[in-house]
Amino acid sequence: VVGAITALSALLAVTTRHVVHAALWLLLSLGALAGCYVVLGQELVGLVQLLVYVGAVVVLVLFALMLTRAPIGPDLAHRVGPARTAGAALLGGAVAVLLGSVLLPLATEPVERADVTSTQVAGQLFGTWVWPFELLSVLLLIALAAALAVSRIPREGRAS
Repeated sequence: VVGAITALSALLAVTTRHVVHAALWLLLSLGALAGCYVVLGQELVGLVQLLVYVGAVVVLVLFALMLTRAPIGPDLAHRVGPARTAGAALLGGAVAVLLGSVLLPLATEPVERADVTSTQVAGQLFGTWVWPFELLSVLLLIALAAALAVSRIPREGRAS
């Protein structure tokens, strides 16, 4: 059920014409994905999913949308014709079939699992991988500052 919610909300996030609605569907999709991790017994990964993606990335996207005065209604300026929509759906279906043909045989094979504790994962995450995470946080901070700078540029025909 949680996987179906994840897939449906991800599909709605990429098909809606409302930019704010797309961000909110993305929020639901990433939150449900964290639920998938919890159901699979990986509570630490689910918590990191919530903290990093739901708590930081989606909030950053919503702030950027608010600061840049993105249109609230449907985005009709980037509307495409039915031929391009059908082509995109066909290409997306082909990629899904290709991924399924590669991943489904792997899912039927038995997997040997190593006993890994949360302490070992945290040691790797905050020891070996701490610098990439710190660089990512600086990148997100720069993106937020850039969104603030873009929001200060006056629009044509309006005084700020």
